[in-house]
Amino acid sequence: MFNSLSDRLSATFQNLRGKGRLSEADIDATVREIRRALLDADVAVPVVREFTAHVKERALGAEVSEALNPSQQIVKIVNEELQNILGGQTRRINMAKTGPTIIMLAGLQGAGKTTLAGKLSHWLKKQGHTPMLVASDLQRPNAVNQLQVVGSRAGVPVFAPHPGVNSEFEEVTGDPVQVARDGVAEARAKLHDVVIVDTAGRLGVDAELMQQARDIRDAINPHEVLFVIDAMIGQDAVNTANAFNEGVDFTGVVLSKLDGDARGGAALSVASVTGKPIMFASTGENVTDFEQFHPDRMASRILDMGDVLSLIEQAEQTWDKAEADRMAQKFADREDFTFEDFLAQMQQIRKMGSMKKLLMMMPGAAQMRQQLEQFDEKEIDRVEAIVRSMTPHERVAPKIINGSRRARIARGSGVTVSEVNQLMERFAQAQKMMKKLANGQMPGMPGGMQMPGMAAAGGSKKKNSKNNKKKKGSGNPAKRAQQEQAAQQKAQAARGASFGQQQNQDFDMSDMNLPKGFEKFLGN
Repeated sequence: MFNSLSDRLSATFQNLRGKGRLSEADIDATVREIRRALLDADVAVPVVREFTAHVKERALGAEVSEALNPSQQIVKIVNEELQNILGGQTRRINMAKTGPTIIMLAGLQGAGKTTLAGKLSHWLKKQGHTPMLVASDLQRPNAVNQLQVVGSRAGVPVFAPHPGVNSEFEEVTGDPVQVARDGVAEARAKLHDVVIVDTAGRLGVDAELMQQARDIRDAINPHEVLFVIDAMIGQDAVNTANAFNEGVDFTGVVLSKLDGDARGGAALSVASVTGKPIMFASTGENVTDFEQFHPDRMASRILDMGDVLSLIEQAEQTWDKAEADRMAQKFADREDFTFEDFLAQMQQIRKMGSMKKLLMMMPGAAQMRQQLEQFDEKEIDRVEAIVRSMTPHERVAPKIINGSRRARIARGSGVTVSEVNQLMERFAQAQKMMKKLANGQMPGMPGGMQMPGMAAAGGSKKKNSKNNKKKKGSGNPAKRAQQEQAAQQKAQAARGASFGQQQNQDFDMSDMNLPKGFEKFLGN
């Protein structure tokens, strides 16, 4: 969504690197480029003016002039100001102390309210709550049926006493206000702790829409009113948000379709214009593509600083702790990394979602965005198919996989033999890296440099190379003969000592009880 804005800001900061001191002209040029980037991203003009004014005021102060690295200080200021226009602090749902927490969804038709109702209920269910959905949108064709389908995917019950309409030519007969009121009573009777009421929308803001939404709000007295806004609608987002704020007085904003390719800056203006925080973001079509909105993390993503905290949280939610402990123990025991382990790790990663989204959370991901866009998600499926085409013995002992076995694996997985060979090569490299890490060595370091505090694997340190060099013989023939004779006597003494004999005694073969004829194998 914010790729264009991120690229423009990164290019602007690139021009500041290497400067030990920033002049007023440098700051003016930087602020001017930031203003252009924000306007190009469709951020509301009043928000841009306020944002750049704060950045310039702080940049001209002692905060930057006395900094050891002025360019990084500018980035820090922009990051903090971005957090402010995004809402400042993370805003969470105000849960009711007694009875069910009532959440009402409002917004224009097509903003994604019904889909988001299912995502929110699934997210709350994972948090340990027992949500229920209420179908109060009776005027949009098949809206009730859609909510039932979404609720089924999320594993959440849906209260839908009225079927609604099936086409735009049917007349609405049900009362959405009464359905909302009965839905809350049903949730209270069945001890659901959260009720999510899906309301109707219009193609534009009108008096009838606002009156119906206001009547539902007065009837159920919700704890949270969430305004769902399409992040791709442009500057009209600000006008729509103001209209709903005056008509319904919502308490929070939810950004839908945040995975689109529009500029999306107008959606970021909503929090600053209305004074209401952005609470959630919808980032895909699946019921799991939903996350809590953190202003500080979103600011870091826009500035290409990554979002490692969200990545860690996502891993903690999906990663199997028992599998992680097993791999840690295997790593500590220095056991070989097998294809069985590789398959288990790949399945754990797949649970976290799209690889593109995961990689885009890493710092500096914008610099390799083109490569990430070309990444084929189906490549993971092909790799898994290759591994599953191996026998159990081949997975734990990949060295036995010869040419005929590779041909069989290729046929079984529907790939070419060259793809199997490439996987085998990458896997061999991964095995080597795992062994080096297990032995306390840092891969890629000169000489396999060891990590501090870990002993070397496989013996003591090498002696000084000077001591390993053989001493050259003397140039005097007589003296060299004496040296050779002394070295020969020393070697014989060493052989005798190794068999328990005295160094000044000859080795006697008769002292050893050897089979007849065995002497010829011992030499002279």
